[in-house]
Amino acid sequence: MSREQLIPRAVKTAVEVVGGVQPDQLGTPTPCSEYDVRALVHHLLFWGPSLEGAARKESVPPPAAAESDVDLTTGDWAADLTAQLHRTADAWSAPGAWTGTTRMGGPHEMPAELVGGMVLGEVVVHTWDLARATGQAPEWDDDVLEQVHRDLVPTAQMGRDMGIYGPEVPVPADAPLLHRVLGLTGRRP
Repeated sequence: MSREQLIPRAVKTAVEVVGGVQPDQLGTPTPCSEYDVRALVHHLLFWGPSLEGAARKESVPPPAAAESDVDLTTGDWAADLTAQLHRTADAWSAPGAWTGTTRMGGPHEMPAELVGGMVLGEVVVHTWDLARATGQAPEWDDDVLEQVHRDLVPTAQMGRDMGIYGPEVPVPADAPLLHRVLGLTGRRP
């Protein structure tokens, strides 16, 4: 499977999970210790345009408002998040999205392949966070999980150093691939 197909495949699962979140679950804690479901939805809506813009090589600065200022009380947040996930998937499935360099909400250029891998990991891991908090059991193609794992092995320590991931959770080498991905990001599968 080509890289251009990975994020759309991961987003398919994410959209299913978003559709399964009930309004009374917004205050439920997620495995991502700094977020409950509401705050994680805020995070995904807040950063979504930057992730989408990175695929197009467009510098999209984060909104002036804080992540916590995203209002989920008006409109249909699930439809908004679903639409944003689809826009991100469409952008990363375009020819050239994974080549050259790009920016992700900041001034520093990075290899587009690295950023695309980060976006793929963000979709998978935060989908799992939402699913776990809301009693869902998402599944991804092996190709998607294999790529996330390949991308995380050399970059997970950088994510820990930046405070994005918690300390690595030891997971047996023969554990399911999803569990190994989650352990690298500091989550307990």
